[in-house]
Amino acid sequence: MINAILVFNNHGKPRLVRFYQHLAEEVQQQIVREVFHLVLKRDDHICNFLECGSLFGGSDYKLIYRHYATLYFVFCVDSSESELGILDLIQVFVETLDKCFENVCELDLIFHMDKVHHILQEMVIGGMVLETNMNEIVAQVEAQSKLEKAEGGLSAAPSRAVSAVKNINLPEIPRNINIGDINIKVPNLSQFM
Repeated sequence: MINAILVFNNHGKPRLVRFYQHLAEEVQQQIVREVFHLVLKRDDHICNFLECGSLFGGSDYKLIYRHYATLYFVFCVDSSESELGILDLIQVFVETLDKCFENVCELDLIFHMDKVHHILQEMVIGGMVLETNMNEIVAQVEAQSKLEKAEGGLSAAPSRAVSAVKNINLPEIPRNINIGDINIKVPNLSQFM
């Protein structure tokens, strides 16, 4: 099972942190710091697998990571996961990000965090690998983007609300609204129409 997925830059700034087991925020931050220090001090020519049992309180946990340009992609897994399978999953994740963002960079992970999380959720749910076919993942992300564009997204919500209010067919704008013992005076709204 995958316990955590961490992406941080060369300076240790977390760009994506996803834990699949409940841990206090202080513990999560400590794990991110320790993982960064463990991975950073390793040479690029050393194996990408690292034992990390003490971080998660057990002896059978491993860190599997890849370093791409300025980002480290680190998966914290238990002994039931294949090291080579997780390396392949990291590769698929990075290639999918690259395909969705057209030459992905660190700024894409910062400014499009919702899309990055959506891509990750298409691949891993609850610590279990769901999908590894990059074309299927990209198709689902594109379908979600089309749906968001069709709905106008959240940015169009205020303008849709104003146009809906303008299109209400009221013969006369009510000045007082009485609901039981509550009396509400409605201000003059003609300036907004």
